[in-house]
Amino acid sequence: MPPRTTIRKEEWERRLREVQVTKDDLNRLIMDYLVIEGYKSAAEEFSDEANVPPPVDFESIESRMVIREALQRGDIEEAISRMNDLNPEILDTNPALYFHLQQQKLIEHIRHGRITEALKFAQDELAPRGEESPEFLVELERTMALLAFDSSSSAPPSISELLSPAQRMKTAGEVNAAILESLSQGKEVKLVQLLKLLCWSEGMLAERADFPKIDLQEGLMTTGRKEVTATDDSIMRE
Repeated sequence: MPPRTTIRKEEWERRLREVQVTKDDLNRLIMDYLVIEGYKSAAEEFSDEANVPPPVDFESIESRMVIREALQRGDIEEAISRMNDLNPEILDTNPALYFHLQQQKLIEHIRHGRITEALKFAQDELAPRGEESPEFLVELERTMALLAFDSSSSAPPSISELLSPAQRMKTAGEVNAAILESLSQGKEVKLVQLLKLLCWSEGMLAERADFPKIDLQEGLMTTGRKEVTATDDSIMRE
């Protein structure tokens, strides 16, 4: 095995300063974040101020946010109706997404104690799809297991989590990604992708060398025992 290399902080900073990131690149990253996360007003203002053309029509951002808000409050019918108004092919060509929306509708029936409606809906709408897909069947059985418990607190975490706000957010995120894909837009914020790439690259380099690392949670650059803030003038100067 070759000996490990040690890259000193001064050398590491010098290499960082040699990396050229243009203002246009940064502006596009900001616009990408605003569009995907649904900040329509901010995206419009930033587009005007920075002279950055939006990758999608601004009205589509508002449509996505209305759909997301409907899902977050549990109004699945409203969300499905608006998705079909926006682009009916999204659900027609994505059976997994449609099943998850129907599953969320079943969860909402159970959440509000509409047991008769829940049983009929599961039998009429979800059971046939469960027969077509083992994955769907497992999800259906997990959802129906909610009926076996008097309250979510008495159910195992793998079951009770279906009634948590995080489940609504998960469904909303899946819908948002599908809409973005239909618009030929990336499904994940590019900044997030870059952070994942940074973590992967640091992991690969750490196998061969010792070097200063960025603590993404604390905003610190660690160099062995010493830590310096990532906003230190010596690091951030151009």
